[in-house]
Amino acid sequence: MDKNVLVVAAHSDDEALGCAGTMAKHVAAGDKVHVIFMTNGVDSRNTSSSSDIENRQAAARKSADILGVTSMEHFDFPDNKMDTVPLLDIVKSIENVINKLQPEIIYTHHIGDLNIDHQITHKVVMTACRPQPSFCVKEIYAFEVLSSTEWQTPGFLPFTPNVYIDISNQIEIKRKSLETYSEEMHKIPHSRSFDNMLNLSSFRGNSVGVDYAEAFKLLRYIK
Repeated sequence: MDKNVLVVAAHSDDEALGCAGTMAKHVAAGDKVHVIFMTNGVDSRNTSSSSDIENRQAAARKSADILGVTSMEHFDFPDNKMDTVPLLDIVKSIENVINKLQPEIIYTHHIGDLNIDHQITHKVVMTACRPQPSFCVKEIYAFEVLSSTEWQTPGFLPFTPNVYIDISNQIEIKRKSLETYSEEMHKIPHSRSFDNMLNLSSFRGNSVGVDYAEAFKLLRYIK
């Protein structure tokens, strides 16, 4: 049976870094993939403007088209200041989406990421997905995001993946989705570079005997 999949990302480009290959794989299997972005991803920058927001959203739309995303929604919580908003207000926004889409699977951020918006997004998803009788969400996974997950204080809530999804056939799609966010990418040896994305995908894949993989922390699985 085709499934509804929801990706909840703090900023547009997090989804491409964290699980673009997996998203494309779901689409290829006939699943419907939906994406929510919690912030515009640029407001916290000293030089940000309305055109920067428009460009970032245009990049997200291009990435979504490449990946075959069914729907995409942008919320307008304050960028890199989601901790200034009452958690309940953010939870309600996610609950509304879950009630509308009825996803069986959710992918979101790791709780231990350095970025505060990633942490809040994780908490919001887990709060909105409190296990209730007949609740639609059966699987929840946390992904890693280069230049946040590995930049946290060493030893503090480390990302310890226990699910690996083979994206050997989707690695080119993942690269193309990231190319739409070229303004957010950097040259090596920066962590968030195209080379390092390939390195990480190769490392995760080789860790489990495939060419390329995305790694996740399983948070909930109800069979």
